[in-house]
Amino acid sequence: MNTAPATPSASSFSAVLVANRGEIARRVIRTLRALGIRSVAVYSDADADAPHVREADEAVRIGPAPAAESYLDIDAVVAAARRTGAQAIHPGYGFLSESVGLAEACAESGIVFIGPGIDALQIMGDKARARDHVVRSGVPVVPGFDARGLSDDEIAEEADAVGYPLLVKPSAGGGGKGMEVVSDATGLSAALASARRVAKAGFGDDALILERLIRRPRHIEVQVFGDVHGTVITLGERECTLQRRHQKVIEEAPSAGIPDETRDRLLRAAIQAAESVDYVGAGTVEFLIDADSPDEVFFIEMNTRLQVEHPVTEEVTGLDLVALQLHVAAGGALDEGPALHGHAIEARIYAESPERGFLPSTGRVLLFDAPEGVRVDAAVETGSEVTGFYDPMIAKVVAVAEDRATALRRLDDALGRTVVLGVDTNIAFLRELCRDPRVESGDLDTGIIETLLPVAEQAPSPEMLSAAAARVRESDSAHAHSRRAIERAGSVWLSLSDPTASTLAFLTDSGDVIEAASAGSVGSGIATAVDADGAVWVSTDGRTARLRPLDRRARLRHRLAAREQEAAAGGPEGLAPMPGSVVAVHATEGAVVRAGDPLVSIEAMKMEHQVVAPRDGTVHLLVSVGDQVRRDQAVARVTTEESA
Repeated sequence: MNTAPATPSASSFSAVLVANRGEIARRVIRTLRALGIRSVAVYSDADADAPHVREADEAVRIGPAPAAESYLDIDAVVAAARRTGAQAIHPGYGFLSESVGLAEACAESGIVFIGPGIDALQIMGDKARARDHVVRSGVPVVPGFDARGLSDDEIAEEADAVGYPLLVKPSAGGGGKGMEVVSDATGLSAALASARRVAKAGFGDDALILERLIRRPRHIEVQVFGDVHGTVITLGERECTLQRRHQKVIEEAPSAGIPDETRDRLLRAAIQAAESVDYVGAGTVEFLIDADSPDEVFFIEMNTRLQVEHPVTEEVTGLDLVALQLHVAAGGALDEGPALHGHAIEARIYAESPERGFLPSTGRVLLFDAPEGVRVDAAVETGSEVTGFYDPMIAKVVAVAEDRATALRRLDDALGRTVVLGVDTNIAFLRELCRDPRVESGDLDTGIIETLLPVAEQAPSPEMLSAAAARVRESDSAHAHSRRAIERAGSVWLSLSDPTASTLAFLTDSGDVIEAASAGSVGSGIATAVDADGAVWVSTDGRTARLRPLDRRARLRHRLAAREQEAAAGGPEGLAPMPGSVVAVHATEGAVVRAGDPLVSIEAMKMEHQVVAPRDGTVHLLVSVGDQVRRDQAVARVTTEESA
C-alpha cells in the first residue's frame, strides 16, 4: 500500500477544509489566509455563530451539536470538502485528526489528508501496537502489557507480574482521556471499568494497555516532521510535565534543564520511531523520564498530528508549523531544522472551576479581553457560548523571552491581564502554578499539581466588591432586569430594593454572603459584567468572582435558608456537580447503599464525575443513562425509612 499522502499537481493548494473547531480551526485558517489559500470551515449547530465559522472564506454545517453526529462524521466532512471544491483536509487535533477512516475516505475521494500515511496512523494510533512496533526498532518503553482479549482475571495476573502502581489507559485516542492510576490490586477492577467506558465513548474502542507507573515522571515530547522523500527531522523537545489527570496544563520549549545526553537520546529515539513507519507530516513522539534519574528515556506513544502545544515550538524555531504541514502534504521536501532560540511557555485556559474540583463551566462569555505583548490563540470572544459538548479549553497564552525565568514571569503577568467573564476559568490557578518554587526552579514532575489540591476558594477582595457594587448602581439595565425577574419569580437573589443604600450585600457561588462597604467607581484593572440572572462578574489580576446582589429581605431569607440547610446536613439527595450527560448508573432502584457509594456517573467536556450516596439508606434513582442533567439537579435520593 502506498502510505504517503496523495500530492496535487500544483505545488500548493487553492482550497483547504479545516475539519475542526475552536482555537485550532482559527489557527489553521490564519495560516491559510496568509498563504492566499481559500479556507473552508465546518460547524455543528452549537457552533453556528462561532468565531472560526465567521473567519473562514466558506462554512458548511455538518450536523447537530454532539461531536459523534458532526465533527466525528467522516461522510459529512468529506461531503463538505467535495461540495466546496477543497483539495485537502486539515484535521487539526482531536476529533478525526488521527482517524484511519478519514485518511482512507480522503484517498478514495482524491482529497489530500494533511497528515501521515495510513500505515503510520494504524500503527501509531493504537498504543499497544505502537509499543510493540517501536520495541522492534530499538526504542525503549515502560514495562507493561496489552490487555486486549484478556479477561479481568488474566489482566490481574499480568498486573501482579509487572507490579504496582500501574497506569491503565485506552489503546486508542490520547489527551489523557480514560487514564486511571491503580495503586494496588483492590482498585484494578473499578479502574478497568471506568477506562473502558471512557475509551468506548470517546474513541469507539475499549481496548486497554497497562504500564508500570513511574513515581516522579517528567513528560517530554519531541516534535518531528517527515516528508514523502524519506527525510525525518526534529524541531526540538517540549516539556509537558505540568499536567492534571494526564491532561497538560503548562508546556514549554525547550525542556527545563534536562542533561544534554538525555536530550540527544530523546531526539535520536524520536527519529527512530518516526522512521520506523515512514512518517510524513507533523508528529509528536512522547517520552517519560524519571525526575530522580533522568538518564533513561521511555517511549509512551506517538501522536500522529499537530499538538495543542505546537505554538511554543513555533516561537523558538521561527517556523509556521501549519505552513510546513501544507508544504509537506503538497509533496515538498524538508530542510534541516533551524537552531532553537530563546524560551517559550504556554498556559492552557480552561472553562472550569478549580475550587469545585476542576468541574467544567458552561455559559455565555460576557467579556473576553486578551493581554497585549504575548501570543494568544483563543477559541472564544466576547459573546461566545461555551457548551458542554466539547473540550473545555478556550484559549492558550504563550510568553517568550531569552531565558526561562523571564518567560515564566511574562506568562504570569499576561495571565493577570487576561479577562474572561461569564464562565469560571483556571486563570488564577495557573498564576499560582507559575509562582510555585518547584516550577520556578525547574524541579518538575507530573505530580506537582496534585500537591496544590484542593484549591481553596478565595473571598473577593474589597476592591472587587466595591467594583461590583459600583456596577450594580451604574447599570440601569441590569437593575431593571433584576426588578422584572423579582416580579416574575419572587427571586431572593437578583435585585436591590434600595440602590442608594451605603452598604450592598452579595451572595457568592459558594453560598457566602459578603458586604461591600462602599461603592465607588470601577477602578482601572478591574473588569465587570452583568449576566442574564443579574449577577455581577468581576475580574482583576486573574481572579474572577460571580456575585449576586441581595437586598435586606433577601439577606434575611438567605440566612433562614442556610439554617435549614445546616439542620438538614447529610440530606437525602445526590446532586449533579456539573451540567452533563448520565453515562452510567452504579446502583439499582431500592438497593441499600452506604454513604460514599457511587450512584451515578456524569460526563461533560470529556470529563467523568461520580455522584455518591450522601448518607446510608435506600436509593431511589431519578435519572437514567443518556439523560441530560443540570448543575445541582438531584439525580438520586437516599431515604432512611426503608433502609435495612
